[in-house]
Amino acid sequence: MSEIMSMVKETSENGTDLSADDIGTIEEIPEDTILSRQTSVNLVPFIGQRFVSQDAAYEFYCSFAKQCGFSIRRHRTRGKDGVGRGITRRDFTCHRGGYPQIKPSEDGKVQRNRKSSRCGCQAYMRIVKRADFDVPEWRITGFSNIHNHDLLKSIDVQFLPAYCTMSSDDKSRICMFAKSGMSVRQMLRLMELEKGVKLGCLPFNEIDVRNLLQSFRNVDRDNDAIDLLKMCKDKKDKDPSFRYNFKIDANNRLDHIAWTYGSSVRSFESFGDVVVFDTTHRLDAYDMVLGIWLGVDNHGTNCFFGCVLLRDENMQSFCWALKAFSGFMNEKAPETILTDQNMWLKEAIAIEMPRTKHAFCIWHIISKFSDWFSALLGSQYGQWKDEFHGLYNLHLVDEFELGWREMVDAYGFHGNKHIVSLYALRMFWALPFLRCHFFAGMTSTFQPESINAFIQRFLSAQSVLENFVEQVAAVIDAKDQVALKQKMIRRSQKVSLKTGSPIESHAATVLTPYAFSKFQEQLVLAPQYASLLVDNNYFIVRHHTEMNGGCKVLWIPHDEYISCSCHDFEFSGILCRHVLRVLSTNNCFHIPYQYLPIRWRDSLNYTKPVLDPQPTGNVQMLQSMVSSLVSEAMETDERLNFVCGQINLVLTRVKEFPGACSGVNNMSYNNSPPDSLILPEDEDSDSIVQSFTGNPHESLTFGKLRERRAKRRRCSVPCCGQFGHDSNDCPLMDDDINEDGLGFL
Repeated sequence: MSEIMSMVKETSENGTDLSADDIGTIEEIPEDTILSRQTSVNLVPFIGQRFVSQDAAYEFYCSFAKQCGFSIRRHRTRGKDGVGRGITRRDFTCHRGGYPQIKPSEDGKVQRNRKSSRCGCQAYMRIVKRADFDVPEWRITGFSNIHNHDLLKSIDVQFLPAYCTMSSDDKSRICMFAKSGMSVRQMLRLMELEKGVKLGCLPFNEIDVRNLLQSFRNVDRDNDAIDLLKMCKDKKDKDPSFRYNFKIDANNRLDHIAWTYGSSVRSFESFGDVVVFDTTHRLDAYDMVLGIWLGVDNHGTNCFFGCVLLRDENMQSFCWALKAFSGFMNEKAPETILTDQNMWLKEAIAIEMPRTKHAFCIWHIISKFSDWFSALLGSQYGQWKDEFHGLYNLHLVDEFELGWREMVDAYGFHGNKHIVSLYALRMFWALPFLRCHFFAGMTSTFQPESINAFIQRFLSAQSVLENFVEQVAAVIDAKDQVALKQKMIRRSQKVSLKTGSPIESHAATVLTPYAFSKFQEQLVLAPQYASLLVDNNYFIVRHHTEMNGGCKVLWIPHDEYISCSCHDFEFSGILCRHVLRVLSTNNCFHIPYQYLPIRWRDSLNYTKPVLDPQPTGNVQMLQSMVSSLVSEAMETDERLNFVCGQINLVLTRVKEFPGACSGVNNMSYNNSPPDSLILPEDEDSDSIVQSFTGNPHESLTFGKLRERRAKRRRCSVPCCGQFGHDSNDCPLMDDDINEDGLGFL
């Protein structure tokens, strides 16, 4: 590893939507069925059986099929990962289902008719995703075990290719067992006991384990680490906005490495108030923890902030990762951060980000309930889960404390270690303790499957560590292109007003379609509530079916101040139904601008409307051309992809021209584009779309325009060329090295 020190000195399968002919006739079973234990393989699949994920359902059906004497394969899906609600239905079929298709070869010749095992077998299992507790569960809605072929004996079935597979969790366990010195046979026996399967019923055998261990030994970790650091340095030389940091251990081995991209830093400036730090994945071949920083933008789309690889999973490693991330983001810490229930990470956040509100991702907690409580509660599991859901969504701390004690007494949970632990950490996951902090809706709408699908797209790059950074960049770029296309499609669609109220019309002109839909949900529910004036500025708002209780709303019209005891606005950034009821019943037709947060607005530079002249001349022509461009591009996907690519090229060329400070300063405002068409350097591709539909009222005064242009001066240092400073203040004039003298920033 001397080369490191010297350098310091210098896919997943996607199916098609099912047609009407594929649906068949399936009877839905009532939801009052218990969640089956995923570790049991002695059960026959039944309609209504629940699973925590589609992978768990596949593993269960795979185990069942192996006992019966056949293997299975994934057949059709409804929906796609990363699009809309994602995959909502999946079919698993017998490996002999369907019929072989003869495909022509590249030279036009027909392939020779090889013998196929497919014989049109109709055995299958169908699962459908249901949203329960804002965390998806998969339920069996169709099952048939009728085969038109002979089933294999147990001696022969293990040789089917489908059973020579190994999950990422299994690989991690085997890697850990190997480090502890266990033999291969001991590993297999222990994993059979852990999974509760019979002898020899694991989805892999001794040969598969030995091959996996050999592949780990064949990985040249030292050379890969050298190549990775060289690649990071080369990328930094080509792209100054790329940032990375690393640490070398006492044996000159790569201990930790973290990196981010220029687009991620710019996204964090606007949407870094709430961050999810996912540390639940590993690079098994290198035995390293993979950590991903993610957020959500004003359109409700996931945005990538950074990535880290850690050799060890302890408090010191997490402290290093958090410190490196803060350095990437110019020492700006998020307001709130969501993580899994990792106590080492919890302590690290308390040290490195003491002012950041830390909370646990509720989906990580809920996913463990089936193992913790399903066998203990039996038929009461579904009822208890509903009660837990109610406690989780309460608004008042006192109500939660009372309800929790009643729940413990009712189900006899006094000595249960999981219940005791959950209660001790209630301030990190229960909403009554979190509603005063801003979470951008990520505690309820940010689905774990969307995060996992995003991570799995580049997790396969672990075979060659050198390419991992580039692979992540490619996945981010592809995801941004898809998100940009979806945003353009949503923007082209006309907003549908449900109430016709002036408040709704006002919000529709300011908020993004995603945020407006959330606002509209509250506005539609507002008429169901009664508003009672208690004092001059004090109201009680309660549902029309309730005689007591309700939320307390304080409204001071003169100061444009309003607040509600439910704290939904502080929690999500969207006004609650109680506040909207008070505003509507008191003839308020305009939402105060401080209650339309910038992070949810259609333009991040939205300001109060001012009486500015309408743009004329070239600006009007540009606006007309942009409007026509959007209309024409929406005709086909091919047009849309072409336009998005060309706009990126045009925007890059436009930024190469000198700014106002290098030319004429006394430019008339009427000849200047409105604010929605002035793209600052730190705006990403979303801003291109935002400029297409910019509100003509969202313009800056001439003074602000000149001030903004002055901030856009470009540095003359050749390797920098960034806006916002000149060559005298350029940070690249001196190469920065981290505290240990070991990493490039």
